[in-house]
Amino acid sequence: MKQLIQATIAILLISGALLYTTKLLNVSGGKTGKDILTIYNWGEYIDPDLLKAFEKETGIHVIYETFDTNEAMLTKIEQGGTAYDIAVPSEYIIEKMREDDLLIPIDHSKIPNLKNLDPYFLNLPFDPHNKYSIPYFWGTVGVVFNPEFVDGTDFDSWQDLWNPDFKRQVFLVDSAREVVGMGLNSLDYSLNSKDDHQLAEAEAKLTTLAPNVKAIIGDEITQLMVNNEAHIALTWSGQAADMLSENEALDYAVPQEGSNLWFDNIVIPKTSKNVEGAHQFINFMLSAEAGAQNADYVGYSTPNDAALALMDPEVVNDERFYPDEEQRDTLEVYKNLGPTYIGIYNELFLRFKMAIR
Repeated sequence: MKQLIQATIAILLISGALLYTTKLLNVSGGKTGKDILTIYNWGEYIDPDLLKAFEKETGIHVIYETFDTNEAMLTKIEQGGTAYDIAVPSEYIIEKMREDDLLIPIDHSKIPNLKNLDPYFLNLPFDPHNKYSIPYFWGTVGVVFNPEFVDGTDFDSWQDLWNPDFKRQVFLVDSAREVVGMGLNSLDYSLNSKDDHQLAEAEAKLTTLAPNVKAIIGDEITQLMVNNEAHIALTWSGQAADMLSENEALDYAVPQEGSNLWFDNIVIPKTSKNVEGAHQFINFMLSAEAGAQNADYVGYSTPNDAALALMDPEVVNDERFYPDEEQRDTLEVYKNLGPTYIGIYNELFLRFKMAIR
């Protein structure tokens, strides 16, 4: 009898626990819809105060996650484990996501603030008519350097990185497209090359750069350059702007042989559980005020014309970070290389990284 009572109590306790768990799951399930917006973005790529302002304005709670590379972002969305409502990939990944049917078309009628964008950044080849993506930030790839320590070198050519005087003085961003692209550009080849002979030449050229490379690193490159741990770095323009804001002795240049002109756009992945909220967020971020605040915080170049009018003229007139249309037209946009050549670029980059250890 005692065992029967104990068994009954145990069953009641388990049943109660299951009911409570079910209730929590139901509550959580309700919050994955219109009450929640899950954003997947690059690290330190939005002003946190804007997320709070969006929550206050809409009542939608924001869950914010970050990624380090386009490829890592793409893999996670392909796996579908998290229902992201917003992601911010670069142009060549947007092209692939379109091809792989990973995106939801954007309803432009729900984004009246589209009118604030500079037409130059709309209807680009990677997403005609912006059916699946909306401009967020743009910029270039170039060289940040400290003129005090490079003996008059202005890095108007990629060849300057190979100067033997710069042994162990060069940081490189940890990204295959940027580093391999720089190797190709240094030989006057396209940074989207699928020519095996050109890629072999680029690898050989990069190998000769190894003695000058101090490290291949990620976001920590900013503070290391600010602290003069090295005097030269291959980096993105916005990251360079952050460095210059903290160390006025630094400068930034885009070599004349050519480089990358990149675009990061907002997309709505097919995993989205809150498509309406995603449209609200895009429209919110395209307001002049939010665009200006975000650009001031992040340091990258905004495609938002209305925002530029609210920003410091010294910033928006600085052609190192806001090159004019004529300058932009000399640069090259990344294309989706396809799985075979993405693998080749990654393998080439890995071999180069091993060569500098």
